[in-house]
Amino acid sequence: MVSIIELGILYLLGFFLSYLLLLSILALFVPVRSSVQIHRKRKFACVVPAHNEERNIAKTVSNLKSIDYPRELYDVVVIADNCTDDTASVAWHSGAMVMERSDKKKKGKGHALQWAFEQLQKSPVGYEGYVVIDADSVVSKNFLQVMNWYLEQGNGSIQSADLVAPNPGAWSSEVSRISLTLYNYVRPLGRKALNCSAGLRGNGMCFSADTLKQVPWQAHSLTEDLEYGLILLQHGISTAFAPEANVWATMPAKSKNAESQRARWEGGRLPIVKKYAPELFRSAVKEMSWKKADALIDLLTPAFVNMVAVILFVIGIKYFGEYVAQMQSGIPLGGWLLLFIISISYVLIGLIAAKADPALCKAVIYFPVYLLWKLRLYGKLLITGITKEWVRTVREH
Repeated sequence: MVSIIELGILYLLGFFLSYLLLLSILALFVPVRSSVQIHRKRKFACVVPAHNEERNIAKTVSNLKSIDYPRELYDVVVIADNCTDDTASVAWHSGAMVMERSDKKKKGKGHALQWAFEQLQKSPVGYEGYVVIDADSVVSKNFLQVMNWYLEQGNGSIQSADLVAPNPGAWSSEVSRISLTLYNYVRPLGRKALNCSAGLRGNGMCFSADTLKQVPWQAHSLTEDLEYGLILLQHGISTAFAPEANVWATMPAKSKNAESQRARWEGGRLPIVKKYAPELFRSAVKEMSWKKADALIDLLTPAFVNMVAVILFVIGIKYFGEYVAQMQSGIPLGGWLLLFIISISYVLIGLIAAKADPALCKAVIYFPVYLLWKLRLYGKLLITGITKEWVRTVREH
């Protein structure tokens, strides 16, 4: 029985890791345009959800106002959502339009976006595209040029490269930079080669007015971006990946401050799996849809570091059993070593595909520390439980 269970885990992890490796390899061959040609410039609303961001919002607004795009063709709209500080005032003095929202029962980014989209769609301005940028982020100069080009190609949902701002020496932030480079850039780039939906990542999203009219925003979970991307896919709308445009978020440098964010990501994914995985499976089989099959695989794929932790644990147990106690049990050690090699290959090839800078490559050495930190976080969540409410990540200044 133990051997059967082990074999099942080996094949399951092997499938997921091999698929990730395939995406990394495919990402090597996807061309990224150096420039785009636009025939008509559209009117955009750059929506910035902000909860108590008085210390960060001015920088984000200033960055958005400096985008290389006609200033009269886009508005920077800050949603001061349930704020108890001067976010609204700072944003207004920085030159943004401010929408203040106060609703103690409907908290979180998902509710704020739904409310803002409903208000903006009623505006006589006639926005043709809606961009969502987090309040602690900066975007590339060409951001709206690229979004406009993808809208021009008929895409109704677009995701830019959602990356992490470099912070050399801060292991928590740098490990997050590696993780999100692989998850938010390399994997979507590989999916682009397969003509599959990139999925939404929350920061750097863009929607056409028609998309929000056809499928209004109704995602209110802890991972509202993931949920809305799946809702769109169920309605036949894929999310295009736009690697030519970047958004860089600031991650906590202190591991303690990253706990609430990581716990929200981990805890918010499971309810989405339970809710959407069965329907994705049924529709993928019924429609013979590779896009939905790929979305299902993406949804079910465990966190990479968790899979590596299992592999290292089994390798350790087998090494002890076979070479210390001279015992033979279950699958040979070589099978698990192969999975470890696949894991390393996924990371290394992914970093090459992403054209990672030297500091990011060096950050790989922090992986053991991150692994131990995450195991500690899981232990803490087992004791305290996973929160079902959105909790703001502590910002550092």
